[in-house]
Amino acid sequence: MSAPPRVLITDHPWPDLEIERGILEAAGAVLDEAPNDDEETLVRLAAEATAIATCWAAVTERVLSAAPRCRLVARMGIGLDNIDVAAATRLGMLVTNVPDYCIEEVSDHAVALLLALARNIGYFHQASKGGEYHLSAAPPMRRLKGRTLGLLGLGRIGRLTARKGAGLGLRVIAHTASGSDHGTGLPMVSWEQLLAESDFLSLHAPLTPQTRRIINAQALSRMKPTACLINTSRGGLVDEAALWEVLRENRLAGAGLDVFDPEPPDLTRPLFRDPRVIVTPHAAFVSEESLVDLRIRVARQIADVLSGRTPENVVNR
Repeated sequence: MSAPPRVLITDHPWPDLEIERGILEAAGAVLDEAPNDDEETLVRLAAEATAIATCWAAVTERVLSAAPRCRLVARMGIGLDNIDVAAATRLGMLVTNVPDYCIEEVSDHAVALLLALARNIGYFHQASKGGEYHLSAAPPMRRLKGRTLGLLGLGRIGRLTARKGAGLGLRVIAHTASGSDHGTGLPMVSWEQLLAESDFLSLHAPLTPQTRRIINAQALSRMKPTACLINTSRGGLVDEAALWEVLRENRLAGAGLDVFDPEPPDLTRPLFRDPRVIVTPHAAFVSEESLVDLRIRVARQIADVLSGRTPENVVNR
């Protein structure tokens, strides 16, 4: 009798793998949970893997080359920047993701950060918890209605954020690499216009060689000193040193950051301790509903491949 297929889970932020185990053991598979996600460990464990499921761990060409039996690399999330998709394709492995499991949550989180910045929620909370109860100590606040929300990227999350922003009375503009409005009817502007006109600039672009540190010193210099930056996409989109420099010099009003480069960040750095910066621990995707949806769908993708079926959301077909 041949050995059962083995599924390597590289990492996961939820406390157990019971959902995955129930679906995959019913498909005849054995689960291997990596004790840590360093490359050496993954290379060792990948040797027996028929499928690899990864959340944030780097699935490099070296890991993939060590997995001759692997037929699928499943991303437990949306972005694919932690998987060497080209190497997987060259080695004959399918790559999947779940591009729509948390669009409500991430768009809600982006809007929540926007509102918290606009109303000085983070500033007041920190000051009040520290015993300071002085309204006048906070940065000035302006009425939200009529101000401009700029969006970099109009994927599923960007489009939903646009709708929610418009519902708050914001003027919404956008920039995409293709220039397409993706059916939204939004005003499409140049990159320079987006930077110059946005009171709130929210990032919804994937991390690619072209977008890495797209928010750099030059880009930040074009933004209004009263503007705020919001990032719920990928930490690598932002040059954090440049962001701290403009904040330190009062050339930007604030930032709401849920993603960082690297993760976890060094929270002792001045950028993250500044009261004008709201920091959340890569939490935008999380809700009870979104995580159950994600985990079931990834496990079913793997089960489909093990059963000879084509899984949903193949990105390298």
